Amino acid sequence: MKILVFGDIVATIGIRAIKAVLPRLREAHQPDFIIANAENLAGGKGITPELLEDLMHAGVDFFTSGNHVFAKKQAFDVFSGARLNAKIIRPANYPPGTPGEGAKMLSVGTKNVLVINLMGRVHGPLLVDDPFRKLDEILKQFAHLRPNVILVDFHAETTSEKVALGWHADGRITALWGTHTHVPTRDERVLPG
Repeated sequence: MKILVFGDIVATIGIRAIKAVLPRLREAHQPDFIIANAENLAGGKGITPELLEDLMHAGVDFFTSGNHVFAKKQAFDVFSGARLNAKIIRPANYPPGTPGEGAKMLSVGTKNVLVINLMGRVHGPLLVDDPFRKLDEILKQFAHLRPNVILVDFHAETTSEKVALGWHADGRITALWGTHTHVPTRDERVLPG
């Protein structure tokens, strides 16, 4: 299975860039599933239904988010509407009662794909639950559904926290990537498990 992931897409320039590069990437790599972090679509902070629909039309299959996802009031329309709510998650370790879900099981071809979105705590602007314990809780919650692929977008400030969660999850998930900082850290690695 080939999965294409885009980190934070920021404002109009980011949307234009995705629309320009996505057709070529689809042709070259033929991904089965395309995920993008959408929390900065609306002028750099927040989401709107129109912007999500635009990127879905361009070929993005699913969206993760982060600390800015509720910066625009239209986000509540996204999470309350059936069509778009099925295509986006917010950090799972947000407080109970926050609109939306933090993890979703999706069917991609013949595979069950579990997508999880978590928010870091180090230098974080929000008070969120422990992402390490929340990940363990989610993995236990979905274990009976036997996901074939488990993907985690860890929206966090520091590389060290992202690396630590990767080691914590090693052998129990398929892939974890870090978003939020808007710069590539280029410290990718394949862990033993």
